[in-house]
Amino acid sequence: MQTEEIFAVIEAVRDRAPLVHNITNYVVMNNTANGLLALGASPAMVHATDEVEDFAAISGAIVVNIGTLSSEWAAAMRLAALTAGRLGKPWVLDPVGAGATPYRTRTATGLLALKPTVVRGNASEVLAIAGSLSGGPKGVDSVHSSEAAAETAVAFAARHGTVAAVTGAVDVVTDGRRTALIEGGHPLMARVTGLGCTASALVGACLAVEADPFRATIAALAALKAAGKAAAEVAGGPGSLQVALLDMLHALDLEALDSHAVVTVR
Repeated sequence: MQTEEIFAVIEAVRDRAPLVHNITNYVVMNNTANGLLALGASPAMVHATDEVEDFAAISGAIVVNIGTLSSEWAAAMRLAALTAGRLGKPWVLDPVGAGATPYRTRTATGLLALKPTVVRGNASEVLAIAGSLSGGPKGVDSVHSSEAAAETAVAFAARHGTVAAVTGAVDVVTDGRRTALIEGGHPLMARVTGLGCTASALVGACLAVEADPFRATIAALAALKAAGKAAAEVAGGPGSLQVALLDMLHALDLEALDSHAVVTVR
């Protein structure tokens, strides 16, 4: 996938400003909403069971993030996912902390059964819902590299008919037939909470404007990698990185994308 093709997806987000319905966690709501706005999308954080079906129906894409679980939120996630399936809306599952507790893993695998368009997680989370995790994650943090989960991700994507995106130092994106590696970013990004959640939200924005989920996922993650690397060049630490990252997403152009992210499709 050429840089120009990736950037065309980003430009489509900016032109169309798709509404992205997020059922996400308390920790990251502000960051996630600002990340979507910076890219050019329109965020909505809607969690109540009374309205998630209605909101999912008018959204371009739905993002389900299980970071701060409760029984009511789990019910809302299921309703949103069912609505997405019924109406043919693309949706993203972010199985935060899957493998850490039985409840969290059951919730993630139950949502997986509802056929998400994309599953975006760190290596430990993807290994957990694929049934291949040896040893639990450290809370919501991965103890495995994305490269270590690549082979499992390919089989997982093929088995479930989804795109699996395993993010880390190098992101791995696969639909079971095609696999992409995305390089860029900076180690300082791991010191800012919720950037994986931001990645999932950006995937949702790109899914709303790009019919091929594999290409949409690559575009979203490449944009975040490029913005993260550019932000690290001017940031003094994690606090300023967070602000600079939003600025870089907002200002991202073809030249910055080409010079700060490398995508290899095999």
